[in-house]
Amino acid sequence: MDVEEQNQMDLDEEESADEESSEESEEGEVYLPGKPLEKDEELVCNEDAYLMLHQAHTGAPCLSFDIIPDDLGDRRDQFPLTGFLVAGTQAARTHVNNVIVMKMSNLHRTSKERDPEGEAESEEDEEEEEEIPAEKMPQMHCALTKHQGCVNRIRATRHSNSVLAATWSELGQVNVWKLNQQLTLVNDPGSLASWEKSGEGNRVKPLFTFSGHQKEGFAMDWSPTVSGVLVTGDCRRDIHVWQPGEAGTWAVDQRPLIGHTDSVEDLQWSPNERSVLASCSVDKSIRIWDTRASPAKACMLTCDSAHDSDVNVISWNRNEPLIVSGGDDGVLHVWDLRTFSSKTPIATFKHHTNYISTVEWHPTDSSVLASGGADDQIALWDLSVERDSAENGDEETSEELKNLPPQLLFIHQGQKDIKELHWHPQLPGVILSTANSGFNIFRTISV
Repeated sequence: MDVEEQNQMDLDEEESADEESSEESEEGEVYLPGKPLEKDEELVCNEDAYLMLHQAHTGAPCLSFDIIPDDLGDRRDQFPLTGFLVAGTQAARTHVNNVIVMKMSNLHRTSKERDPEGEAESEEDEEEEEEIPAEKMPQMHCALTKHQGCVNRIRATRHSNSVLAATWSELGQVNVWKLNQQLTLVNDPGSLASWEKSGEGNRVKPLFTFSGHQKEGFAMDWSPTVSGVLVTGDCRRDIHVWQPGEAGTWAVDQRPLIGHTDSVEDLQWSPNERSVLASCSVDKSIRIWDTRASPAKACMLTCDSAHDSDVNVISWNRNEPLIVSGGDDGVLHVWDLRTFSSKTPIATFKHHTNYISTVEWHPTDSSVLASGGADDQIALWDLSVERDSAENGDEETSEELKNLPPQLLFIHQGQKDIKELHWHPQLPGVILSTANSGFNIFRTISV
């Protein structure tokens, strides 16, 4: 796929199944992932469960992305919404990959409005509104920058009046990109068109490149407490800490943190302690590090058998001393760092039917998190919920529903092989997710 083809991007409002089956769905069964469908059965999206549901497509799959913080204000919950993100492609041909800065705007509420009595709109009204008016069509503008190799992972931050993105390349290099120009362009369609026509995006060079890793990798995280500090981990087992220098440079400690015995899959800085970070690995362990110590002695705490197989992802709660982990075993574990040395999670959830590829705590609600993976579902969880004894005795509730964890709030489906999700920190309740089938942008009635 060439650059021209990748420029053909669109953002469409998510469509549910046809109207004929929508009436049946109101009386139909609740579908649980993994349950086989009969020949004449099909899944129908319950639009009433969403305040907003849109989808976006790019020319090549973007299996990693991050949300770019903007200056439009915090806690924006008035529709239509606007958000900015940066993603990296995984194109079939190595030399046609890009870093894509995106502006998604005019994101309107998609749930059906109800009158004060709670009655849904009539079928006649629905037919009239079937065609979305032009002024309510969502929009997406993209600025592409050429990237050497597929982008394994991408993370964004603000540093020294610049918006930066770090990318892990399949070629074994970590690049840092300055995105200020691209962000200006997505706000000015005329200038963006000229930039694309001139091929300027093919000539942009990284601000900084580190080639000291001995192998490609996926793990990386910008520090939330110290501007410009980055940590990267590779498939060889090495973790390197970066310190920002002058004029867009970084000093990368060539001595890796010593501890893991296999590929480092994910890294997370502590949201409060400036020198503390967590890592997880194919060696089944989760480790807590203090970077003030020498690399050979930096590992403070270890849980060697955190999962039964590879530990793929971790997320550090921003408000409580909790870490959640997800693995190839399809299990979610919640760890309290105050009792981490006991090597026993405070909560375990086995709901996913395939490996977990992404997990993230809600940015402000310390009891809520989201997880997703290769079973094509995103699950929303609320750890503060306890099972009501009355529910157990409800004869109308199916056995399958009774067996669901009470903390499971919501199941979102419709994407194939989900790779990554993020809560938008400035748009309350909004989740963005990416998969082989494209992006979803949604907000449920649950959170």
